Amino acid sequence: MFVDTHMHEMTCSKDSFLKLEEMVEIAREKGLGAICITDHDDMGLKEYAAEYSKKTGFPIFVGIEFFSLQGDIIAFGIEEYPDERISAQDFIDLVKAQGGFCFAAHPFRNNNRGLEENLRIVKGLDGLEVLNGSTSVEACQKAARYAQELGLCTMGSSDCHVPEKVGACATWFPEEVKTMEEFMQALKKGGMKPAYYEDGAYHILEVQEYGNGYPKVGF
Repeated sequence: MFVDTHMHEMTCSKDSFLKLEEMVEIAREKGLGAICITDHDDMGLKEYAAEYSKKTGFPIFVGIEFFSLQGDIIAFGIEEYPDERISAQDFIDLVKAQGGFCFAAHPFRNNNRGLEENLRIVKGLDGLEVLNGSTSVEACQKAARYAQELGLCTMGSSDCHVPEKVGACATWFPEEVKTMEEFMQALKKGGMKPAYYEDGAYHILEVQEYGNGYPKVGF
């Protein structure tokens, strides 16, 4: 099952041009089994997303992309989050205290929003985004190397803000997930792999082969 684990909807992410209805439509067309709305420092779409998911029968999981003092972190399975910037470690600790799951978003993107070398300092991260549809191949390759070194889960996401980016990259899950509870269980179990969309289908990327070059589609 393929899930886009990092996406932005225009209601709460003001830099997005996407409405939830359009995101679901494109996701279905591309063969995604679910999508994740991870708006900037906001989970305000949670109630509407739950209603729309029930109406359409398409799984929508709401998390958050939190801009910590050291960089962006995606989190799922939390109810409470800070209303101001705090350190990456404090945010990770908050997520873990609530039984959540978190991964570093685009850790080496050249915009001062990735954790970069702080990956070696913080404790408690579950994974790294090693395929991001809005990040350079080189930055993704570096993230893959760190994921291997640190023994963290490898995630793939579109980080979409416009229609053409929806589902550009995704995460393969070894089992079907339909509910938030199942999604959280699958995340914590691990075994996910990054994937990219090309020629009308998703292709799983074996991270250990990063030295052979990353796909350029969607970047």
